[in-house]
Amino acid sequence: MNQLVQITPKDMVAVALQPLKAGEAVSYGAGTVTPLSDIPMGHKVALRAIAPGEPVIKYGFPIGRATEAIPEGGHVHTHNLHTGLSGALEYEYRPSHPALEPREVATFKGYPRKLGRPGIRNELWIIPTVGCVNDNAQALAKLAQKFVGGSVEGVYAFSHPYGCSQMGGDQENTRQAIANLATHPNAGGVLLLGLGCENSGVGEIIPRMGQYDPERFRSLVCQDVEDELEAGLSLIEELVERMRRDARVDCPASELVVGLKCGGSDGLSGITANPTIGVFSDRLTAMGGSTILTEVPEMFGAETILMDRCADAALFDKTVHLINDFKGYFESYHMPVYENPSPGNKAGGITTLEDKALGCTQKSGSGPVKGVLKYAEKVENRGLNLLSAPGNDLVASTALALSGAQMVLFSTGRGTPFGCPVPTVKIASNSPLAAKKKNWIDFNAGRLLDGMTLDELGGELTDLVLAVASGAQTRNEINGFHDLAIFKQGVTL
Repeated sequence: MNQLVQITPKDMVAVALQPLKAGEAVSYGAGTVTPLSDIPMGHKVALRAIAPGEPVIKYGFPIGRATEAIPEGGHVHTHNLHTGLSGALEYEYRPSHPALEPREVATFKGYPRKLGRPGIRNELWIIPTVGCVNDNAQALAKLAQKFVGGSVEGVYAFSHPYGCSQMGGDQENTRQAIANLATHPNAGGVLLLGLGCENSGVGEIIPRMGQYDPERFRSLVCQDVEDELEAGLSLIEELVERMRRDARVDCPASELVVGLKCGGSDGLSGITANPTIGVFSDRLTAMGGSTILTEVPEMFGAETILMDRCADAALFDKTVHLINDFKGYFESYHMPVYENPSPGNKAGGITTLEDKALGCTQKSGSGPVKGVLKYAEKVENRGLNLLSAPGNDLVASTALALSGAQMVLFSTGRGTPFGCPVPTVKIASNSPLAAKKKNWIDFNAGRLLDGMTLDELGGELTDLVLAVASGAQTRNEINGFHDLAIFKQGVTL
């Protein structure tokens, strides 16, 4: 087996598939190279001499410029490579989006809903409108655990610190986020819990919910009752009575919406885990389903690939705004646009934001972009969608759920235990992580390096998604990890 991988023939660097020793020649697809120093797994080796200022090519695209002369066999990383990115740019639409061959539509066992797509869980969600009643929501969730069983698959309270002391678009985002959560298909019952004096109270949330099933929704304003726990538990019992009548039935995979996210990435994420997710995305969208790619700051440097795959010029224009508006968000706070990758990313072999972005966007597969969404905007178009949200793991994963994702596929090279409001499938980029953190990881894409093909892994991942959609629990669910993080974008009063 090769010890290095050159991702495309254009690449000037190759990635170590295992730790390499200085002075020991190693092979890659087109030949051999001798590392001049020890190279950690996931890090880059120069396949030829690179001049100072010369663009360094990986994934077939520049990932930055050399800051000094790099000899053949040299370690290419943060000490000799720097980003070549800048601020807002002008772009030209060059359509290039091969159509995906339609696939026979698979099925899963889901919960039909009177309005909208089926749920893949039948849980009761207690959603505070404001952080002041977080503890009340948690207390109600604890009291309501006695109802869990049968078709009532869980009771969860989603705490957050917002809902008051916000203004403008920041406050509106919070209101819409709570409204979207209250109408999510995975919730077979929702109790919206307000305080009574907050800016984003029950009366502000309900009009933003649009159409909803009144049999599955109750609200309570704590200041209006003598004992909010007694009153809340009574409303929960009403919801549970309805949920007991629910049952899983066959649903077409075309009704699935799956979020695509990566975090704690390493130098192998863009070679194993993210391309595996890309194969899945192509398969699901070819069946008529939907996927959502987010982490806009981690598209910087690879955005033209996504722009050229937009199905039409209008979507191209939306994608340009998606990218440049997010750069403007950074600049409005006088923050550097390219403060990325993280220390963990760098330790795993990722050097620049271009390096990270070109690996990150592998999750999108090869299909056309069919939708571009604002934060807390629900998916309408089938196919691949792009969503405005930051790279932060929990904020971005929550954003995917708010846009309608019934589950999230989360690739990682370093490992992470969290879960967002929906099942969060953890996909390891390397086998050592999968072996070490079995209590976190659901799927090992590192097997690509052991001889499996991307098509085989993509097929296995598709089977896992359908199993999870049919009720198989993810590690975050088994561990009891369910969290919510709303995107904060403004001042606090």
